Amino acid sequence: MSAKVFPERVTADADGDVVVFLIGMRINSYRAVRDWLPVFRAMPKMLRELERDPSSGMLGSRFVLSGPRDFGLVQYWESREKLLAYAEDRDKEHRPAWAAFNRRARNSRGKVGIWHETYVVPAGAHESVYVGMPPHGLGAAYGVVPVGRRGDRAAQRLAHGAAVGA
Repeated sequence: MSAKVFPERVTADADGDVVVFLIGMRINSYRAVRDWLPVFRAMPKMLRELERDPSSGMLGSRFVLSGPRDFGLVQYWESREKLLAYAEDRDKEHRPAWAAFNRRARNSRGKVGIWHETYVVPAGAHESVYVGMPPHGLGAAYGVVPVGRRGDRAAQRLAHGAAVGA
């Protein structure tokens, strides 16, 4: 089933701070399947766990492929506190996957790499616009509203967010 395409200009209905978490892996040696396959398989388990639990704080995610050996996810979170709570929870998928990666990494000699970046974007420092698109990115995570509600220009939408967060 395809998502509804909004032919008009819409923007993400995101008030306040936005937490964006980027995470990925890089296969440095295709032949080292036993080193990179467990890393590759760990993320879908975490995503299923997070999607089943709306109280986890993950609002949405999107898979990105940035090259033949680079795989990643863009995730949107309710708050940095919820992201960190998930990362540290010993009863969730992340902690055992992280521990297993660290054990394997000592012996893999760089055959697989992982990375992550976390951005807490304050109110008034993010804006978005989508035309002829189904919900995407922030719009998929927070829902969308007509652009006019937040301003017709990017500068107006940024000022709207600053006024809301002030």
